[in-house]
Amino acid sequence: MKLVRYTLHPQIPPTAVDADPDVHRGTLDDLPRGARLLPPCSPSKIVCVGRNYSEHAKELGNEVPTEPLIFLKPPSSLIGSADAIVWPAISDHLDFEGELGVVIGRRAHRVRESHALDHVLGYTCVNDITARDLQKKDRQWTRAKGCDTFCAVGPCIIPKEDLAVEHLRIRTSIDGALKQDGLVRDMIFSVAAIIEFVTAFMTLEPGDLIATGTPPGVGPLQPGATVEVEIEGIGVLRNTVTREKS
Repeated sequence: MKLVRYTLHPQIPPTAVDADPDVHRGTLDDLPRGARLLPPCSPSKIVCVGRNYSEHAKELGNEVPTEPLIFLKPPSSLIGSADAIVWPAISDHLDFEGELGVVIGRRAHRVRESHALDHVLGYTCVNDITARDLQKKDRQWTRAKGCDTFCAVGPCIIPKEDLAVEHLRIRTSIDGALKQDGLVRDMIFSVAAIIEFVTAFMTLEPGDLIATGTPPGVGPLQPGATVEVEIEGIGVLRNTVTREKS
C-alpha cells in the first residue's frame, strides 16, 4: 500500500498540516483527478543523521562518526514530489543528498533498539538539500540544511510490513544521469539503532520523520535541473530546481 497526503486546492502549501480541511489522505494508486501530492507525513520535527555511510564521510573529508551525528531540519523546509526546490539568494552552492526516510507511527521515548521498529509506520524517500557553502561558512548546519524547500519527501509511505528495509537501494539521478547508488545495509547505524539513540534524549511523535543519511556520490545542483531520488519498493521523488525570485 502506497500511503499519500494530497490536496485538490492549488494554493495549499506543501507545509500544510493534517488538521487543514484541504489536506486529504489516500493511496497513490487511487488519487482523484487534479490531486497534488503533499509530503506524505506532517512531522513535528525532522531528525537527520549526518555521515551515516562511511564512504560519504570520507568523500567530504570527514571522520567516520562513532555515534549518530544528529541535526534537525524545520517542518517549514518540507516539499512534496513535483514541488520546486527553490535556490535561495544567500547561497552559491546547493548539493543533493538522497536518503531513506523513516516515518514514526507510534510515540517513542527511551526505546530500546530491539523494540525500535515497533514504533515505525513506514518508509519514504528524502532529498536533504544542502547549501554546502553555508555549511562550511557557518560551521553548524541550521542555515545550510534549513532553508525553505530543502527537505523534499515522497512520493508516498510504504508500511514497514511491506518492505525488507535492509535490502533497499537508494539511487539519485540528475537529469537522468545516475549520481548515487547505495545500499541501506551499508549504513553505519541502522534504523533501529538511530531510534534508540534519538529517543534517549528526544521524544518522537507519530508523523515525525527521520532522514537516515546519504550514501556517497553527493554533488552539486544547477538551476533548471531535475533531481530524482528512487528507492526500489517505494518509488521516485522528483523535484526541479528554480532560482528564488527577487
